[in-house]
Order: sequence, then C-alpha cells, then structure tokens
Amino acid sequence: MKLLEVKNLQVSFHTSQGKLRAVRGVDFDLEAGECLGLVGESGCGKSVTALSLLGLLPGIAEVQGEILWQGQKVTQWDQKKWRDFRGKEAAMIFQEPGRSFDPLTTVEANFREALLAHRPEMPKAEIRRVTLDLLYQVKIPDPERRLGNYPHQFSGGMLQRLMIALALVHRPSLLLADEPTTALDVTIQNQIIQLLKELQQNYRLSIIFITHNLALLKNFAHRIIVLYNGLVMEEGATDELLYRPRHPYSRLLLDSLIKRGDRHESRPLPSVQGQPPDPLLVVPGCPFAARCPLREDACEQSLPELKNRLRCAVINRGEHA
Repeated sequence: MKLLEVKNLQVSFHTSQGKLRAVRGVDFDLEAGECLGLVGESGCGKSVTALSLLGLLPGIAEVQGEILWQGQKVTQWDQKKWRDFRGKEAAMIFQEPGRSFDPLTTVEANFREALLAHRPEMPKAEIRRVTLDLLYQVKIPDPERRLGNYPHQFSGGMLQRLMIALALVHRPSLLLADEPTTALDVTIQNQIIQLLKELQQNYRLSIIFITHNLALLKNFAHRIIVLYNGLVMEEGATDELLYRPRHPYSRLLLDSLIKRGDRHESRPLPSVQGQPPDPLLVVPGCPFAARCPLREDACEQSLPELKNRLRCAVINRGEHA
C-alpha cells in the first residue's frame, strides 16, 4: 500500500475579489522512504498543496479531490483526527524558522510542548532525554547548555536544525519540508540537505521537499514534480528531469540556474520572461502559453492531459513522442 495518494487535488480560496484557484488538479503518490521534490515559481501552489496534506488551510479554503493516507480518506477527518495525525504521523518544516518559534519560549519548553501534545504522561526526565538525543542528531553544538536558550540566540542555520528536530519528536512517517533552505547561504544549504538525507535513512522517512531551486534536488529527491499555476507541468525521475527536461517550463527553469563559472559580463542573468497568470482567472488552455517560446494556437485553446503536455518539447527536439 502506498503511504500517500493525492488524486485531482483542487484548492480554492474565497476572497473579496472572487474565487482564487491555487491548486487546479494535482495528482501524485508517495512510497515509504521516498523523497519527492515539488518545484516551481512563487504562487504555483507548492505550499498550498503541502498545507492541505496536514489540514492546515484557513477557513476560506475549499478543498476538492482525494487525499489518501495509508488508504484512509483524510478529507473526511474531523479536527480531533487531524490533531492526532499532525506531528505523530506527518510533520512539517516551515519556511523562515525564526518566525515559527515563540521568541519568549526556550528550546526545552518548545520540545516539552511538542512531546506532551501526543504523550501527556511523559515524565520530565524522559522529555529531557529525548530532546537532547534529537539535538545531538541534528548536530546542535553543546546541546545541554543550549536547552535554556531562546530563538534569537541561534543563527538561521541552527534554527532550521532545531525546526527539523522538533518535527521529528514523534518519529513521523512523512516530513514536509517547505523551502527549508530559504535565506541560508550556499554552505549552510548543503549542510541542511545532507542532514535531511541522513535522517531520511535513519528514520526511513518519506519526504516532500518544496523548493524554487532544482539544483538542491539533484542528489536528494527520487522524483520531481514541476508545478505552474496550480497544475503539474511535468513529472519524472530526478536525473531524467534534470538532464532531459521535456516541458518548455522545466527547461526554462533549469536554464535560469546560475552555473559554476558564469559571469554577468559573459551573459545576462537568465530568467523566465513574463509573469505568471492571475490565479483569479482561469485560462482555457495551457497557463504557460503566454510565456512559452514554443507556443502554438492550439496551446491557448485547451489543456491536454499530462502525458500530452510534453508533446511540444519533444517535437521541438526532433524526437518521437
């Protein structure tokens, strides 16, 4: 049985300006121990997809489609079932950890609250032991001394390590990492990726890793899904997608990466031209058509099935679909 199955997920927000369609039909599944990358520009639906998997969307959200956790339909759960699920079965690493911690609460108090949420009878000594063990695993220096520290006393990289440790207090099966390397320098980004890889192997975690940066997924994710305007543009094994992208959007995202040895004097900083479409408006055809260098009249008329969305790129390279 698959750990997670998402079928035709659609998420809309009812706003004062109208119905905002953030996710328009996303399908994927996840096996135990697998790492899946979700990539795309800001506003493409990555974070909304992740939040819907934990039932963390606000009241103005409308969710359609199916989300199956080990065969159970989570969209039918009540709030008690969601609370039992969050943290225990699935946990999330949020963006910008400095904004996720209470500035008036110590490290030890944060872990105590998280542990008691699912194990209210847990002895104080056991709480301290589990907390220290996790801090050692995420490589926090001198963890015993730092239990009494506050968030502002940690660097961005150390805060992200604390966030990862906090997500693992109940040994969940699924970890959702929402751009966990945002605002970190390249060296620290690599350290966080290496840490997640180690923890994935040690805990046999399934991970959904959300990022703008395709390069971060190179030696980490098993598969990658490329989202645009709430739709899946391309899905494939990591090596295949990174080295042989088929959809024009995937290719342009990869071309936009700065490569080793690039200098601004030799070529302009590459980018995907144009702007994403307004999510309040639903265009009849491919949402990327207005920005696509390979667009044809048919692209603006109807949106083909995923297996056929790649046809234009295949034809462009002179290959056979």
